[in-house]
Amino acid sequence: MTGAFVGDIVGSIYEFDNIKTKDFELFVPQCMFTDDTVMTIAVAKALSEHDRKLGTEPFKKRLVKCFHEFGKLYPDAGYGGRFADWLESGSTAPYNSYGNGSAMRVSYVGEWAQSLAEAEQYAQASAEVTHNHEEGIKGAKAVAGAVWLAKSGSSKEDIKKYVSGYYDLNFTLDEIRPYYDFDETCRNSVPQAIVAFLESQDFEDAVRCAVSIGGDSDTVAAITGSVAEAYYGIPEDIRETALSYLDDYLLDTVESLN
Repeated sequence: MTGAFVGDIVGSIYEFDNIKTKDFELFVPQCMFTDDTVMTIAVAKALSEHDRKLGTEPFKKRLVKCFHEFGKLYPDAGYGGRFADWLESGSTAPYNSYGNGSAMRVSYVGEWAQSLAEAEQYAQASAEVTHNHEEGIKGAKAVAGAVWLAKSGSSKEDIKKYVSGYYDLNFTLDEIRPYYDFDETCRNSVPQAIVAFLESQDFEDAVRCAVSIGGDSDTVAAITGSVAEAYYGIPEDIRETALSYLDDYLLDTVESLN
C-alpha cells in the first residue's frame, strides 16, 4: 500500500505537467498526496474492520461509508469529476464508471487477501460500489491480482501472464512514451502501469518508469508502485520520506493497520 502512496506523491506534480524522462528529483517540496492515497487508505480501513467470514456485502457497505468519511475529511484531494459528484451527493449507488479510480485504490486488497481468488473477489467488490462498469472491475482485479502474485513470490513472467488475461501488454515504454497522453480510464492506464513495473530494475526505478511516460502520472505511478512494493519492497528512506507527506490522521490510520 505504501508503494501506492510513493507513486501518487512523486507523480502528483507531473499529472498536468508531464515529464518524459526518468531523470528527475524523486521528492520535492511541491509534491503532495492526492485522492489516490486518500482512497487507498479508505479501502484499507474498511478491510481492516471487516470479518472475511461474512463475505463481500458487509465490506461493500462499510467501504461506501469509509469513502464518504474520507471524502468529507479531504474534499480537495483532486477527485475525478464523477466521483466528486458522488461524494457531494451522499449517494451510495454505483455510477458505472470505467475510470482508473478502481485500480489506483485497490492495492491493500492484494496485500490483505489470503488467495488469488480472494484478491479478485474483494477487488471486484471494492470496484462495484462506484466503478461497476466491467472495465472498472477489470482494472481493480488485474491490479489486486498482480499485487497478490508479487507478494507471494511469483516471477515477473507469471505476473505478466496473469495480467495479460485482462490486457494486452505487448508494448514497451519506449514505444509509447512519445505519444502517451492523459487518460483516466482503466483500459488506457492499468496496462501502462503494469508494463512500467515489468520493465523496472527495482522499486525506485519502477516509479521513475511510470512517471516517465506521462499521462495521469500520479495514478499510473500509484498502480505501478503498489505492485513494485509487493515485488521488491521499498527502501526505507523512500518509505519514510513518502510517509512524511501524510498528515497525522492518515498516518495514524495507516499505522493502526500494522
